[in-house]
Amino acid sequence: MNKITVKINGMMCGMCEAYICDTLRRAFPDAKKVKASRSRGEATFLTANSIDEEAVKEVINETGYAFVSVSSEEYKKSGLFGR
Repeated sequence: MNKITVKINGMMCGMCEAYICDTLRRAFPDAKKVKASRSRGEATFLTANSIDEEAVKEVINETGYAFVSVSSEEYKKSGLFGR
């Protein structure tokens, strides 16, 4: 699994976060654990597939928010109590 982190400018409230999450779920149907945070200015999700940076940029910019960057890292599920 890959953890994708998208930096976004312009989210101001909980509705903004929900809109970004819904948009990412529609654009990337295999996305799991989609979360957005206006205070951190980012959205994160898990996916088994690699994600094209240009596709993420286009999806975010179409929402009216400003795409800043995207990064990907390997996600390892931790076991019980973080082991």
